[in-house]
Amino acid sequence: MTKKPDFYDEGNELYEHFRFVVDKGQALLRIDKYLMNRIESASRNKIQNAAKAGNILVNNKPVKPNYKVKPDDIISIVLTYPPKEIEIIPQDIPLNILYEDEDILIVNKEAGMVVHPGYGNWDGTLVNALLYHLQNFSNKKSHDEQVFLIHRIDKNTSGILLVAKNELAQAKLAKEFFDHTVERKYIALVWGDFKEDEGIIEGHIGRSLKNRKVMTVFPDGEYGKDAITHYRVLKQFGYVTLVECKLETGRTHQIRAHFKYIKHPLFNDETYGGDQILKGTTFTKYKQFIQNCFKIIPRQALHAKSLGFKHPISGKYLSFDSELPEDMKTVIEKWEQYSNYKNNRL
Repeated sequence: MTKKPDFYDEGNELYEHFRFVVDKGQALLRIDKYLMNRIESASRNKIQNAAKAGNILVNNKPVKPNYKVKPDDIISIVLTYPPKEIEIIPQDIPLNILYEDEDILIVNKEAGMVVHPGYGNWDGTLVNALLYHLQNFSNKKSHDEQVFLIHRIDKNTSGILLVAKNELAQAKLAKEFFDHTVERKYIALVWGDFKEDEGIIEGHIGRSLKNRKVMTVFPDGEYGKDAITHYRVLKQFGYVTLVECKLETGRTHQIRAHFKYIKHPLFNDETYGGDQILKGTTFTKYKQFIQNCFKIIPRQALHAKSLGFKHPISGKYLSFDSELPEDMKTVIEKWEQYSNYKNNRL
């Protein structure tokens, strides 16, 4: 008996989780062959890399590719997301690379850049830029010059993104994301004041039943996928608050949807209602101040600030941090000035 993936494309995390229960009449068969027959588009090399990465479990124990499946075995496998069959042209686009070795690459992505080609964005993406960069990469393991994505961030979100340079590294990193052992912190400017200094937002996230482009939190029922965001208040400016967010899960638009759910949309987040004046006075000068801030940061005020994980090959723990982009820095400074001015008048 087979089961469809428990998770298929974890939103911003690009992997699949399959679970199989072996039929009672199943003859002994190598597990790599067994899985090739049951998972569409899964090559033997991909399955063997999954096994090397410890991503194939039988009865909750990791197995090698030559393990012989037996009746009633319970098989669990995490596979990296299959690439779309489209031709991607390398393009000479500047990249801010924070770190690079034979197996991984860390990029600080600018806001406005799409991660992967897709409908409406077939070129000019991060993947196009990375393919151009890898043309000059001399590692034998990456001779095919492919980009192996493990996760992604939204077009108008800036910050750190981790990329694998070979399939084995990708498989091992996918398991880290699946096990929630990757440390990810974001900085966001959100509407409203907070009574508590920290908190946890929980609730299944799925596509809105009214608008497929928007994600919605479903607090009850099984619709959507479980999502957990931890937040900590960094500074309150009266009408907006600077927060640090730590992700346990990586759903599409998770931070944006979660803060909308608790009535604190991200500043200037058009999709989730943050591009309106939600807090503050009715004075014309205040309205003009907000409009000026919106012009400075014409996107949601969200930055993927840091990333910590275990290197897929060496096993060494690595941690990377990035500076806030200029548009967020400038808007935060303006809010500090406004807050100080308001407080001095009281």
